[in-house]
Amino acid sequence: MEKGPGLHRKIFDERKSIFRKYKEMYLGNLSLPGIIYYELVILLFTQIPGSLGFFLRKKFFAPLFRKIGKGVIFGKNLTIRHPQKISFGNNIVIDDNCLIDAKGETNEGISIGDNVTIGRNSSLVCKNGNIKIGSSVNITTNVNMICGENGEIVLGNNIDIGSFTHLSGSTYNYSRADMLPSAQGRISRGIILKDLVWIGAGVIILDGVTIGGKSVVGAGAVVTEDVPPNSVAFGVPAKVVRERQ
Repeated sequence: MEKGPGLHRKIFDERKSIFRKYKEMYLGNLSLPGIIYYELVILLFTQIPGSLGFFLRKKFFAPLFRKIGKGVIFGKNLTIRHPQKISFGNNIVIDDNCLIDAKGETNEGISIGDNVTIGRNSSLVCKNGNIKIGSSVNITTNVNMICGENGEIVLGNNIDIGSFTHLSGSTYNYSRADMLPSAQGRISRGIILKDLVWIGAGVIILDGVTIGGKSVVGAGAVVTEDVPPNSVAFGVPAKVVRERQ
């Protein structure tokens, strides 16, 4: 086993061609016609500003995805990876500069319900895990969700997530001191946010955490353990300070 960063084993693998590395990172199992269509759409429409850009992306992005509902709006300068494993419901807004990455060999990918907003510069990233988002969810700017091997990040309905929040849906194995944790593999237990959860700005939610329904997590908290339903939690690490009525 190599001792350097785990990602290096893939991107510096001399046995793989540049195209194969690119295909694994961006395209997944798209057919040749699908690859050509993907390349043309990204080349021609990703950077077009204004209402014309919204219209063209809505029309030409749609065939890329596994499923797409009505009223989906794509902002400018999006990065879309493994689109055939991404499903959208109705009335979704994805703002500029977002990353939607369903990458993986055996995962289902990303599914998003109805009436969801994803703010500018936010990222939904699968590393052979799954991200499942319910309906009426507001993901604001600069939010990162990363789900590792065989894990899931699951968001219920009617949820607000504040800016610069990070959901880390995997835990690195760090048992050996002679190599980096990323080279030792990950253990993914997943993250669950139940209905009517409110997450303040700058919160970090670690792998294995469930936040119960109708709970509030205050800005800047680091959530390392489950938060019961109807609770208000603050601090580093986050502790329940009171119950909600």
